[in-house]
Amino acid sequence: MDRGDKWTLNRKTALVTGSTKGIGRAVAEELASLGAAVFVVARRQDEVKKQVKKMQDSGFEAFGITADVTLPEDRKQILAIVNRTKHGLDILINNVGTNIRKKAVDYSDAEYLHILNTNMHSNFALSRLFYPLLKISKDAALVNVLSVAGLTHLRSGAPYGMSKAALTQLTRNLAVEWAANGIRVNAVAPWYTKTPLVKKLLQDKKYLQDLLNRTPMKRLAEPEEVATAVAFLCMPAASYVTGQCLAVDGGFMVNGF
Repeated sequence: MDRGDKWTLNRKTALVTGSTKGIGRAVAEELASLGAAVFVVARRQDEVKKQVKKMQDSGFEAFGITADVTLPEDRKQILAIVNRTKHGLDILINNVGTNIRKKAVDYSDAEYLHILNTNMHSNFALSRLFYPLLKISKDAALVNVLSVAGLTHLRSGAPYGMSKAALTQLTRNLAVEWAANGIRVNAVAPWYTKTPLVKKLLQDKKYLQDLLNRTPMKRLAEPEEVATAVAFLCMPAASYVTGQCLAVDGGFMVNGF
């Protein structure tokens, strides 16, 4: 392989869930900038169209799919659309996620199940659904977008942490199961990142200062900084990396006393 080919995604096709905002948007744009054709997947049609147009106007190859990945029928629709384009699939980014912040005893059953269905079950289902296409690729990458909340306690709430911890183990299991099929499976675990999901929280100056006090680099991440870590795990340069969870956290996870 030419040295330069290790750091490109030319001739690759990627699908990124939840890719009209925050980390997902940044990942879609980063993969496209490295040469991949990208399927942008999100629930709101207007936002999907806007994001696809933005990417196409930048000279990138992008396709839009409006779907809710928590719904089985929508997941099947995503697969059908990908199959119709005849691009195949080399890269799957399970990015979609949500949260409701409460004390453990205050969650309703519906809230608890909504978080687990969005963050955990939908990602497991999509991984299995796209396994045949990834297997055909013979040089495929799957990246789960987690959170440091799945590695240690945060104030984000128990169901959120549970769902992200489950994806950490899913990453390990699939990495071993699918290695023989040429599919590498990794994860990134961001700390607080400037996204719409936490925008309201960050308006609380005391909360923001608490975050900065726990972060050795004394700042929050930009979505693009998480996206470059995801992109690395998708490139041939990471060809011997699988089953790993990379914390993108400004030093948070190693910040003892």
